[in-house]
Amino acid sequence: MRLIQTLTLLYTQTPHELHHGAKLDRCAGMEFDAVAVNEEGIPYFFKGDHFFKGFHGKAELSNETFPELDDYHHLGHVNAAFCMHSEDSPDHHDHQFFFLDNKVFSYYEHKLEKDYPKDISEVFPGIPDHLDAAVECPKPDCTDDTVIFFKGDEIYHFNMKTKKVDEKEFKSMPNCTGAFRYMDHYYCFHGHQFSKFDPVTGEVHGKYPKETRDYFMRCPHFGQKSTDDHIEREQCSRVHLDAITSDDDGSLYAFRGHHFLSITGDKFHSDTIESAFKELHSEVDAVFSYEGHLYMIKDNEVFVYKVGEPHTHLEGYPKPLKEVLGIEGPVDAAFVCADHHIAHVIKGQTVYNVDMKATPRAPAKEGSITHFKKIDAAMCGPKGVTVVIGNHYYLYASPMIMMMAKIMPEQHRVSQELFGCDH
Repeated sequence: MRLIQTLTLLYTQTPHELHHGAKLDRCAGMEFDAVAVNEEGIPYFFKGDHFFKGFHGKAELSNETFPELDDYHHLGHVNAAFCMHSEDSPDHHDHQFFFLDNKVFSYYEHKLEKDYPKDISEVFPGIPDHLDAAVECPKPDCTDDTVIFFKGDEIYHFNMKTKKVDEKEFKSMPNCTGAFRYMDHYYCFHGHQFSKFDPVTGEVHGKYPKETRDYFMRCPHFGQKSTDDHIEREQCSRVHLDAITSDDDGSLYAFRGHHFLSITGDKFHSDTIESAFKELHSEVDAVFSYEGHLYMIKDNEVFVYKVGEPHTHLEGYPKPLKEVLGIEGPVDAAFVCADHHIAHVIKGQTVYNVDMKATPRAPAKEGSITHFKKIDAAMCGPKGVTVVIGNHYYLYASPMIMMMAKIMPEQHRVSQELFGCDH
């Protein structure tokens, strides 16, 4: 789980002062108390007695999800947290662990396990109290299933199979106030910055530290960035996409929060959505390309732009989604394949087709996506249909195969394989 810190004004407050009435702004510059991903892959950020689910949204009280933690608020905030992945310890696999002072809590499916909380020394012998951070390191990242604990500049590798503790020295890393494993990478959070590190050696490669708000949160208008900074942020951000499409010339457009990334050949461009699509302003639900125009769906409205330099907003838009596509919003994704006139609109697991040449346009239920409960974005290109969920995408040869396939296709990484992020 992840622990986020509070408004700049709250930096002077001690953890127990961040009480039920505190208002936390994840974009104000926060230091994480603890960071982890739950069993469903959703990141949690904790600060004081609050936490954030995912990469955007408001803070929630921790005790609404984990009520037993409220009985131990006198111990202070959660010091560290992680989600266990261990073949050698099936009783602990997919359990979430929270560390408060000298106590450890174990949750499975948001329910506190029997006889917890326990002393840290009972569950993890040789590991000190008052930890700063913890992160799981399953095989083969580590030789055996391991948990890495951080306290100041002291690093402990706890072997889940042998219960042996090895003390490490990570010379190139700062002291971590939070750590977590995400998309097979390991991140150390310090202040409102982070560094990616090797879990075995502690080595930090690349240009680090980086600003957390650029990569793990949606923070509109944060900072004054150069063009290259904007491009790298959108290429490498771990925040899920809102929409993705490619136009008739093969240019790719990806939308995330208040920003977008476009790729034409080997040229990258990134800016705020408002700068290129000022009428839309920000945050779209779905985008698809049809006959030289971008159809951009936001809530129950459709904005249409003629592709060009600059993009031209068509007069008379936005129009109601029901009027343009005959369907009620909100929708999750939409796409049109090249040389076709059928818009495939996805709501939850249901796929509707809309004949773009029909008057009036009316949706017909085409089928269902059985592999996923909900998708973030989708587009159709020369290689088929790309379905995006989180920072992963899946490629299907056609819309029909997307709905009928019984075998899950290979998983790819959006940031690295689709956008060319090199770290």
